[in-house]
Amino acid sequence: MSVTDEMLDKKVWAVVGVSADRSKYGFKVYDRLKRAGYTVYAVNPHLTEMDGDHVYPDLASLPETPDVVNCVVPPSVTTGLIPQCAEQGIKYIWMQPGADSLEAMDLAKGNKIEALRACVLSELRRR
Repeated sequence: MSVTDEMLDKKVWAVVGVSADRSKYGFKVYDRLKRAGYTVYAVNPHLTEMDGDHVYPDLASLPETPDVVNCVVPPSVTTGLIPQCAEQGIKYIWMQPGADSLEAMDLAKGNKIEALRACVLSELRRR
């Protein structure tokens, strides 16, 4: 099984960088995962609510530990999330295009976190 399929089989996700703007990928990724039947938590320290759902300020505030963290943020923010994921025992991080960096990939590997650089929207379409 590919890492992509392994991640997509996980049912609890956090989307870091959600946006209330429906034209932004932060909204599209969150919405598509929800419509696909995943339990999805919205994370953005600048929002409290989005489309009727609670938005959490950070990963530590979530009511449960997600299986996968999906990043829709600048690469420096993604890199900063890796230690938090490791601390919480999160084993998978999905970096949307533009959220990834070699530094983040290396840091994930060093923390034994499976990291993927791809568009989750495209991968969900193929399923």
